[in-house]
Amino acid sequence: MASGPVSGPLREMKGIPHSVRLPSLAALGVPVAAHAHGATAIARDGLWTVWNTDLTVLAPLALAGGLYATGLYRLRRRVRMGSGIRAREAAAFAAGWLALFIALVSPLDALGNELFSAHMAQHEIMMLVAAPLLVLSRPVAAFLWGLPTRWRRRAVAVWRCRPLAGLWHFCRRPLSAWGIHALVLWLWHIPLLFQSAIGNNLVHTLQHLGFLLSALLFWWAMVDRQQGVSNRLLGVFYIFTTAVHTGILGALLTFTASPWYPAYAATAPGWGFTPIEDQQLGGLIMWVPGGAVFIVVGLLSLMRYFQEAERGSRQDRDLILAKRE
Repeated sequence: MASGPVSGPLREMKGIPHSVRLPSLAALGVPVAAHAHGATAIARDGLWTVWNTDLTVLAPLALAGGLYATGLYRLRRRVRMGSGIRAREAAAFAAGWLALFIALVSPLDALGNELFSAHMAQHEIMMLVAAPLLVLSRPVAAFLWGLPTRWRRRAVAVWRCRPLAGLWHFCRRPLSAWGIHALVLWLWHIPLLFQSAIGNNLVHTLQHLGFLLSALLFWWAMVDRQQGVSNRLLGVFYIFTTAVHTGILGALLTFTASPWYPAYAATAPGWGFTPIEDQQLGGLIMWVPGGAVFIVVGLLSLMRYFQEAERGSRQDRDLILAKRE
């Protein structure tokens, strides 16, 4: 997805075989990048000059940030920050938006063209940093208030229509969200699908959308306050089982004897990795820090469940004592 400057040497080397062209360009210090993770060569000292300028990425990010900021401003004019959108929620949105920017626009995206491990880090930032922060920010109210009044009413009407409301009710159940996220994660790591995303912009965009949207759905279901105390305990179970199955996928990537994704075989050595070492590092990124996030969140959710259960028991005891009196 990233794009970089194209200079004269590229045109002059048009007829030279790809295996010869890449090392030659790297030696000339030409920072080259191609769309959709094609096999490219990026000079190490030129990496920080290669930012993603694709409008299909920049425009949605700008729209989401502008819409949220507009809605936040309008709500603050009507109510105090503590009564409308809390300061910590606004901060969570800003942090989540920044995480998406780092994953999709910064040179990390260009490095993902070269290394599977960088590509994995990009996906983990989207799913384990940006997605939960955006969910914790509870951005729906700000987004709605960011729209013109007429559009806002139409958006609410569409959202409340029976088919869409029914679909959302089904998808936001913890079991449904868990299953959708797990299915998307495993399917996109099948070598055939992953390789197709490396070589095609449209498929690569669909891959990123699948990871991000399924992660948003998963975290929304896990922290949904309307689920009730009993369903929160199920949410803890789903968080821990997600840590297990993503850990299994990470372990498979780490301990496999041969690379799953041959497209990185031409570029990983330029960064000091063999293809299998690059894949092992990517597997470790999913397995260790990724699993740690799920475990920490699961423990915090479990602690919250016990607190709410204790609070409910205390209220029941007080109610029984009040009736006796």
